[in-house]
Amino acid sequence: MNVLKFGGTSVANAQNINLVLNIVNETSKKEPIVVVVSAFSGVTDLLVSAAAMASSKDKSYKEIVAQIEKKHKDAIDELIPLSEQSEVIDAVNANINQLKTLLDGCFLLGELSSRTSDAILSFGELLSSQIIAKAMQQKVKDAGYKDSRELIKTDNHFGKAAVNFEVTNKLIAEFFKSSTNRVTVMPGFIATSEDDNATTLGRGGSDYTAAIIAGALNSSQLEIWTDVNGMFTANPKIVKQARPIETISYQEAMELSHFGAKVLYPPTIQPVLKKNIPILIKNTFEPEAAGTLITSEISGKENPIKGISHIDKIALLTLEGSGMIGVSGSSKRLFEVLSQENINVIFITQASSEHSICIGILNADADKAQKAINRAFEIEIAQNKIDPCIVEKDLCIVALVGESMKNHQGLSGKMFSTLGKNNVNIRAIAQGASERNISVVINERDVKKALNTLHERFFEDNTKQLNLFVMGVGNVGEKFIDQIHQQKKFLKDNLKINVRVIGISNSRKMHFDEEGISLKDWQELLNQGEAANKDVFIEKVKALNLRNSIFVDITANAEIANTYAQYLEKSIAVVTCNKIACSSAYDNYSHLKQLSRKYNAPFLFETNVGAGLPIIDTLKHLIASGDKVNRINAVLSGSLNFIFNNFSETYNFHDVVKEAGVQGFTEPDPKIDLSGVDVARKILILIRESGYQMEIEDIENNSFLPAECMNTTNNEDFFTSLIKHAGHFDNLLAEAKQKNSRLKFVASFENGKANVGLQFIPADSPFYNLEGKDNIVQFYTDRYLDQPLLIKGAGAGAAVTASGIFADVVRIGNV
Repeated sequence: MNVLKFGGTSVANAQNINLVLNIVNETSKKEPIVVVVSAFSGVTDLLVSAAAMASSKDKSYKEIVAQIEKKHKDAIDELIPLSEQSEVIDAVNANINQLKTLLDGCFLLGELSSRTSDAILSFGELLSSQIIAKAMQQKVKDAGYKDSRELIKTDNHFGKAAVNFEVTNKLIAEFFKSSTNRVTVMPGFIATSEDDNATTLGRGGSDYTAAIIAGALNSSQLEIWTDVNGMFTANPKIVKQARPIETISYQEAMELSHFGAKVLYPPTIQPVLKKNIPILIKNTFEPEAAGTLITSEISGKENPIKGISHIDKIALLTLEGSGMIGVSGSSKRLFEVLSQENINVIFITQASSEHSICIGILNADADKAQKAINRAFEIEIAQNKIDPCIVEKDLCIVALVGESMKNHQGLSGKMFSTLGKNNVNIRAIAQGASERNISVVINERDVKKALNTLHERFFEDNTKQLNLFVMGVGNVGEKFIDQIHQQKKFLKDNLKINVRVIGISNSRKMHFDEEGISLKDWQELLNQGEAANKDVFIEKVKALNLRNSIFVDITANAEIANTYAQYLEKSIAVVTCNKIACSSAYDNYSHLKQLSRKYNAPFLFETNVGAGLPIIDTLKHLIASGDKVNRINAVLSGSLNFIFNNFSETYNFHDVVKEAGVQGFTEPDPKIDLSGVDVARKILILIRESGYQMEIEDIENNSFLPAECMNTTNNEDFFTSLIKHAGHFDNLLAEAKQKNSRLKFVASFENGKANVGLQFIPADSPFYNLEGKDNIVQFYTDRYLDQPLLIKGAGAGAAVTASGIFADVVRIGNV
């Protein structure tokens, strides 16, 4: 005989109950079954509220009773033909009248005993089971009803009664031995004491009822029907990638349930565990889904981690002091105090020195526990032998669970390093001797990030999700997003990197979507977004607190560059093509580097020099391998190279500069490029990355622009000045031709000194044939003495700059 239990959501309304009837009808064709049902969804909460109101002299309890009555009679109308309703309506009326009598008594007395509370709460299951049994008879031949209170006998511990299994098992066996029903519907959760008082079996009591019956009948299987496809590898409401667990052991299921997996109530397992009866968790709304099978078998071939679970609203209590070292009985006294206050201990860890004990309890019990502990150790605290109890609230316990964990090395290290990389601070650690779980206490605000990070590490084939927040979606930014959209599938399939853009902003608007912005219509979404504000942008990134968060700066804005520290301090990586931060005061540059190391947050800026060219990355490898840079010669401005390569007698200087802007080779303010400031910043960054300390003021800038051009304050005046001084630029071009040279803006570093400026490059120089917008860098090092290490390629343009930014993002994904 099989036992099926249907929870509150499965019997929430007539539509859902019809699904239950279909499932039962199909199952009963194979063998006789017992169907255990919970109260209709929400009814138990209504009964609790009604009892509380009545005992506090609030007449509103009558409105709740009317609501309960209507809910059940509506279900009768929808489920049962009018001609068949009289019997069940009489039963419902009788139960509602008894409920009213009990609540009226609470109102008159102004009190609610635990015994009366059990009697009141029992009506939820009584009402639902009687209606479902009658509805079942319309669909299944030989369907009957049995009141669980007649079969399950308990003590008088109201609220969570202990079952007398000797009596209960005998009553159940005798009843079903003589029963001819193909389907027997029974209420869950409720029982009676041996002196016939109504009792309840505690939280999850309907599951427990089903397990008690299955155990007594030696059932072939216990099926728990709920609203999800079984037990999941993590809470699917928090971890979208969580998936159902196909098979799991009894012990693993109990561990997951203890640590917050709400699909199954831990005591449920006990009656079937002893008799090795499998438990199958199924979804009422997707009956074809496989569900989760709980058995005694353990498969060593699978992932040693079966699931990740958590308990929120936890407080950590710490009792410590030298007076505990070597003193027997301290732990005993502590736990006795908590037991006397009826406080459940969820988590325990103790220092090997015996100097301190940490325990995890519910937030709601923290203040009571603290007072009781301080009172119990009052003498030791007064003598400064023990410190007053320390309480930390708003914490969460996260646990990795798996029967095979003890056979696999390094799981703890993987867990801790994964959390550490995402700035999730671990407050306490515990691992049971059975090694079925590793538990850590973290801040509650980090639970979503922690669960997703751990799930990604242990269940998602090492696929790493990167969450991007992009500031600046102009010319380069648009290309960057297009490249992500184009390469998204390739990255996921080949590099195991899942890139999502969560936030975007330009100078006017910003838009966020925690599930990832649709890259097909991001521009429309941005236009409909809220007003742009860099401070609000930062706060939203912090508040989302997503794993592997990356702030991408595609601006040339000093204010944005000044925000990097705020991101790095929260372990949010920074990728930028904005040169301002790395060419600012050396102390600031150094500080950002230190923050990056301290908080394990990558700070990457490859595109600061050479757009998409791997100049900085190559330089880092040189330095890391022990080489030393002694000299640098470079053409670092793709825009200036484009300008001087196209400047001729037929194509004047003003027009070439204009064209460079149109093609996106110059900064929005072209004077930044033409003044040499941009090149000075680039060579400064290379010098610093080579291990030298230098400020921007230390670089000699030999500008080729006339003073009037340099002193303009806007682009219109600047371009006007270029026309006015056209003769100056023509003279430079003529001089270059006279010397059989080409004009190149060159940056140099040697012997601790650096300079930038326009040079006449002879035909035998490697810089002479540098075409278009190309850059070239020569590194002379201890290893590259006579022939320098040379890097050459396109050094400007929206597409190549975007690709350089993209490459930095991918570097982070590969870490």
